[in-house]
Parts: sequence; C-alpha cells; structure tokens
Amino acid sequence: MGIQAPAEVKFSIIHEAIRKDNNQLNIGYMCEVAGVSRSGYYAWVAAADKRNARDEQDKNDFLQILEAYKFRGYAKGARSIYMRLLHLDPPVRMNIKKIRRLMHKYGLFCPIRKANPYRRIAAALKTSNYAPNIVNRDFVSRGPRKVLLTDISYLFFKTGRCYLSTILDACTHEILAYKVSLSLMVDFVLETVDSLIAEHGAELDNTAIIHSDQGAHYSSYAFIQKLRDAQFVQSMSRRGNCWDNAPQESFFGHMKDEIADIIASCVSFNDVLIAVDDWMDYYNKDRYQWDLLKLSPAEFNQYLHTGVYPLPSYEGKKN
Repeated sequence: MGIQAPAEVKFSIIHEAIRKDNNQLNIGYMCEVAGVSRSGYYAWVAAADKRNARDEQDKNDFLQILEAYKFRGYAKGARSIYMRLLHLDPPVRMNIKKIRRLMHKYGLFCPIRKANPYRRIAAALKTSNYAPNIVNRDFVSRGPRKVLLTDISYLFFKTGRCYLSTILDACTHEILAYKVSLSLMVDFVLETVDSLIAEHGAELDNTAIIHSDQGAHYSSYAFIQKLRDAQFVQSMSRRGNCWDNAPQESFFGHMKDEIADIIASCVSFNDVLIAVDDWMDYYNKDRYQWDLLKLSPAEFNQYLHTGVYPLPSYEGKKN
C-alpha cells in the first residue's frame, strides 16, 4: 500500500488534510495509506522552520541566477551562469549543482544545441589549389594570434538569407574579424581578411596561419593571393573533415543556438547587422567559457599577455 509520490509531497497532503475542520481521519491511518511513517511525518512538521528558511534562501539565490541568465539578453546554461556570477562585483560563488537544482526547481531552461543542417557551400568557384593541413588540430600550442580559423555560415531572416564570414583566434577563441553579406561572392571573404589586418595587424606576423576548409572561397585565386600579399601562411582542413576546424564549427553552433531566433525575427538586412554586432561584442567581452579559465575570450587574451588573472581570490582555476 502507498501513494506513488515523494515523501515530502505525502507529508504535505497529510498536513493539509489534518488542518481541515471536517477531517475525520487520524494521522496514523493517513500515514499508513500514504506509505510513510508517523515519525517521519512528525520530523517533517518539526523541520518546517528550517524548510521555510531553505526555500527563502533558494528564492534569493534564484534571483541572482535569473539576473545572470538574462545578462545582455542571451540565454545561458548552468556553467555560463556560474561564470557570470564570478564576474559580479563582488563575485558570487555558487555550486554548479545548486544552480542546476534551482533552475530545475523554478523551471528555467537553456536552449539545447541543435545539429547544423547546412553543409559546405557549392563548389562553383573551386580550384585545385589546396593548401596542406599545417594546423593538424593543434589549435593552442602556438599561442594567441598564431592559428586563425575562418569559415562561412548562413543566417536566415524574415525577408531573406545572408552570409557570415568570421576569423577566430583558435587559442583565445576571440572573433578577430567578421563580415555579413547578402552575396556569396568571394569579395566579402576578402573583406574579412582586410578587417583582420586593419584591427589586429600589429599583433600578427608572417608566422600567423589562416586555416579554413577546402571551400570555394578559400581555394580561389583571389583568396590565395590575398594571404600571400599579407604574408600569412595558408592551411586547410582535410576534405570533408569538420574536426580539423572544430573550434570554428563550435562557434557557429553556439551562435545560432543563442541568436538564430533573434535573426529570424529581423525584418531587414540592417536589423541583422545590428543583432550580429551586438552578439559579437557580447561574445568577445562577456560570454565566459569554461575552457578559458572561466573568462571571456578578450579577458583570456589579456590574461595570456599580462599574467594577471582578473577574478580576485578565485580558486576555481584548479577545477
């Protein structure tokens, strides 16, 4: 005999029934029907004050979680919330298990990564000029501004489709340059390289590697010449092997998880530009990453150059 429910739920039902004026049942009988012990029920009643205090604390902690979740308007999972709380002044240290428990308790959910249904662009401009895979999945050991990953992704808005070209520092995960275009012509990929040179040329030298897939844009004569003129080293993934450009693929996946709906609601191309600009700024400066010592890409790059960790008295670097 017994009701299929957690013990606390059963105790609460019994307690409510006893408080009713027309109740004819005694505690022992109701505990027997519910499949719980009388001692357990009395212990639950005695702990009411502690339980209420815990619930009140949970509410206060959840308000902090909710504030972190809403920061800059982008949904976050438990780990991103944990890192955002560390960046508050003063920092808030909250166990990730607790964050997940409170998110579940109050019905707060983060969108789950979706598989990317879009593959490589058509080979209309392809040549046979394929560069060797110099990077060979060694994205970090050369340090910042040495391995730069690039790729193109589709963005869909209310009245059409556009294309995003990015260049990502494989070591710091920073987006160093990006361009959004209504056309897939090779020009906007060349403009992305021009933007990289304009914004970060002083940080780059002739050992910097530009790594891409074997797509039409990157095997085109114009792109190859652009890299030669800038004295960059060109590297390409093996054919059909997304893992050779994994950090860049991961970046597009996270970006679409977080702003695909925002972009889909954009009426004009200009609206898309505004949405992308805002998210790129958020990503580089305020979107903290677990593998970057709980720092944002820009913070991590600064840390690598100065050796000064920006989160005071933080022991989480060991975790």
